[in-house]
Amino acid sequence: MNTEQTHGVIDQSHIDRKTDYLFRISIKGIIRSSDGNVLVVKEAGRTGWDLPGGGMDHTETIKQAIAREMHEEVSLTGDFDYRIIAVEEPKILERINVWQMRLVFEITPTTMTFAPGEDGDEVAFIDPNQLKDSANKTERRVYEYAQLLPR
Repeated sequence: MNTEQTHGVIDQSHIDRKTDYLFRISIKGIIRSSDGNVLVVKEAGRTGWDLPGGGMDHTETIKQAIAREMHEEVSLTGDFDYRIIAVEEPKILERINVWQMRLVFEITPTTMTFAPGEDGDEVAFIDPNQLKDSANKTERRVYEYAQLLPR
């Protein structure tokens, strides 16, 4: 058994899932169409809309993490520009006992062609105002992030 461990990594070699870390950086990407709608995804097995994104791997740059997550969820290919628009306060994710900080990026892809990726069931461009009063907290957060973008 290998006793050498990376600092900050919880040993989960006994379970069959991705490694969790003591601190997780989550990235979300917001892509706006020319008519002001935002790209949302229903991740595999979920019912509500969310911005595409997920956990950043410890070996990735921010651009690599954005590219991987956008490809996995909305089949983004090609280059893109990005800028950070929000940083959330760290919070504990009790279900996996790890601290998480979310970074939200405005993404401007060179190609605006999207389809569900391996981690997405459905993608759509929707008017974020439709989510303003949603009963789903995640959908309301999509609306809030969309308000940070220039019109």
